[in-house]
Parts: sequence; C-alpha cells; structure tokens
Amino acid sequence: MSRLGRVRDTGVGRVLRARVTGWLRVLRGDLWTARVDPLPPSTWLRWLPHGIVCLAAFGVTVGGAGDMTDNGHLAAGSGLLIAGTQGGAMVLGLWRPVPAWWLSLGAFLVGAVAVRGRLGFDDPETYTWPWTAAGLIAEMFVLLLLALRVPTRAATAALALTALLTYVLESLRGAAPYDTTGVLALSLFTVVVIVGTALRGRREARAQLVEQTTLTAEERTRRTLLEERSRIARELHDVVAHHMSVISIQAQVAPHLVQDPPDELKENLAGIRQNALEALTELRRVLGVLRSEHPGPGESAAPGDTAGAHTPQPTLDRLDALVENTRAAGREVLTEINGERRPLPPGVELSAYRIVQEALSNALRHAPGARITVRLTYEADGLEVEVVNGRPVAPPPPSTGAGHGLLGMRERVAMLGGTMTAHPWHWDGFKVTAFLPDTPPADTPPADAPGTDRSADRGTGRVTDRITDREGRTP
Repeated sequence: MSRLGRVRDTGVGRVLRARVTGWLRVLRGDLWTARVDPLPPSTWLRWLPHGIVCLAAFGVTVGGAGDMTDNGHLAAGSGLLIAGTQGGAMVLGLWRPVPAWWLSLGAFLVGAVAVRGRLGFDDPETYTWPWTAAGLIAEMFVLLLLALRVPTRAATAALALTALLTYVLESLRGAAPYDTTGVLALSLFTVVVIVGTALRGRREARAQLVEQTTLTAEERTRRTLLEERSRIARELHDVVAHHMSVISIQAQVAPHLVQDPPDELKENLAGIRQNALEALTELRRVLGVLRSEHPGPGESAAPGDTAGAHTPQPTLDRLDALVENTRAAGREVLTEINGERRPLPPGVELSAYRIVQEALSNALRHAPGARITVRLTYEADGLEVEVVNGRPVAPPPPSTGAGHGLLGMRERVAMLGGTMTAHPWHWDGFKVTAFLPDTPPADTPPADAPGTDRSADRGTGRVTDRITDREGRTP
C-alpha cells in the first residue's frame, strides 16, 4: 500500500473512531444516569396509569415469587427477593426510568442464573427460561416507561442490550429440556418500545403545537398593538405636530409684520415659539416610543428622528424653566423648596416634573389670574410635591377635557407606590398633593379604576385618595 493510501486509511479510521466515541458518549449520557424524570399524568385519565403500574407490580411480585419457589426450586426468600426487585423496578420506572431499567435487567440476570443452576437441565422437567412470565411482564412495563421519557436512540440501545443478554444466556448450552422464551420476549419488547416511542413523539408534537399556537397568538397580539401604536403616532404627527410647527413659524414671523413692535410683544412671541419647539421635541420623543417595539429610556426609534433619540427625560433641574414659562404667560408663581435637596431616582424625578407640569397647565386653563404656589418638600423617605392655586379672578372658559391629566398623575404616583390627593381648596382654589417614595416597592399594585376611593397611610401604604376635577367631577 502506498504512503498516500496509508494516510487516507489513517484519516478515515480517526474519523470513524471519533464518531463511535461520540456515539458511545451520548449513549452513556442517556443510559448511565439517575436523573428524576416523573411520568406526567394522563390528559384524560390523570393518575390511572400510575395506579395500573403499581397494581401490576404487586401482581408481578406475588406471582413471580410463587413461580420461582414452586417451579424454579428456589428458596422462598430468594424467590421473593428477585420477584420483589422486578416489581419494585416497575414502580421506580414511574420516576426514574433509566435506573429502573438497569434494576429490572439485573434482577433478570440473577433470576435466570439462579433458576438455571437449580433446574439441572438433564431432568425431563421443562421450565420457561430465561424469561419467566413475571419477569417478562415486568420488563415490558419498564421498557414502555423508558421509551416514553428517553430519546429514541436510548430506547433502541436499551432494547439491543436486553436482546444481547438474552442471546448470551440462551447460548450457554445447546439443546436442553426447557421452554425458551427469548424470541417471544424480544418480539414483545420490540413492540413495546415502538409503541412507547410513538406515544412520546405524539406528546412532543402536541406540546410543540401548543407552544407554536401560543407564540402565534402572542405575535398576533403584538402586531395588533404595534399597528395601533403606529396609527396613533401617525395621527399625532399629521395633526398635532403640524399645528405646533405652524405656531412656531407664526410666532417667529409675527414681529416682522408690525412696525416697531414693543419689546414685551417680542418677548411673548419668543416665549410662544420656544414653548412650541419644546412641545415638538416632546412630541418627537412620544412618537419614537409609539413607533418603537422595544424603546429604551429616552430613545426614539422613529425613522429619521435624531433629535429625540438622545434627549434626556426632564428632571427637577428643569423646574425653574418650567415655572418661568408659566410666569411668561402672565401668572404669579411662587416656588418653595423645603428640606435638603438631593438627587432622586430618575423615575421619581420624571414623575415629579410631570405632575408639576400638568398641575400648572390645569391652573392656567381653569383658574385665570390665580396665584400659583409650587412647593417641594424633601423628606427622609421621598419627595412631597404640592401645587396650589388660589381663587381665579375671572370665570374659567368652558373645558372640553375629560380629566385625563389628573388620571395620568394618579397613575404615575401609583406606579411608584406613592399617594396623591387632588381636591378643591379654600375660596374656589385647587390643590394637588403627591408623595413619591424614593425607594419604590418591587411589586406595585396596579392603579385603581377611575372614580374609586382607597384609604391608605403613607407609612403603611394607606391614604385617603379622592380625585376630582375642577368642576367637581371624578376624572
């Protein structure tokens, strides 16, 4: 043989050895384990299969012990021990199928060798050997329980090893006066393994179908939600964003349409334009969240939206600018900060800013000319936000709102595990008070339905919370 041929033979041999080694390693992992693999209850019969196995194990123990003692000429204790091991293997197979198979196979070997030694095959007496009737039933149950839980390769390997041991035992002697049960046993074992493997495949296919159906339903729900969010984002972009852009442009152009406009007019128009631009920035962020499937904090996934992608969420550091915008609208706003100011969690900072922002907007709409007081109190366990407006100097214009602003504030507070009250104040005023803990609970209960009253106390999570709008309605 040439050197090239030897090299090729060596390479092929290495590949074959590697494959055989890998196959044996996989079989060792399948059949040399004591892992717990309980038999699941039947869909319709529940625990009836477990009861049948236990009842059959009792019959195998009693019948096998009597057969080995009477016909196999074994001592009563030995026959009971072997038959009890075979019955115990059946029960063990309900929880640990692989150790149960090894136990049943070991009991078969011990019983076959013991019976053969006692029979003395020179006698004309015949006996079913090497598999007794009780041992045959026990091994069928064990192989069925094994095939229902292990891969097909492991069940096939167990069947092959059982057949090999049966062949070796039957080949120890030539013709002998006993009734061989090897062919019958292997035929029944093969049928049992095939049935168990088919049932296992059917169960796995059904489980995969249920999982796929669940995933399909979740995907359909997710797609519906994304489509609805996209529709809302499209409506906001086409309507609100357009009008805000027009307001910004008109506020920029308006001073040029008047000859020698006063400085106060320029300042007010500049404030209007600045507010419109900030509203557009906030709107872009909202649109990015609506159009994104998994938006991150402060991120925007809207195509071409680079302005809102890296814009941080507002915090209490921007409170002064928020108050100045309200003052620019001609309102008197007082700001009080009590306690030592300190950084708070981002969620608390954002919620406090939004609560103040919404409360100021409500005061501008519903209390014309009223003085507004914004009070922040830093406490040891959180932040208390209080926004109070006095009596309006003129009747408020008709409101078309549905009270969603107060509802949004309430949801923010409930999400953080805090408390909130919103109710009329002295002389036709209005007061909003919210406490936001700086350590929100891990499991925060969902916000109550609108219009409910809940009693709770700040220290124990209980407070009297009754929210009404400025016309006395519950939002």
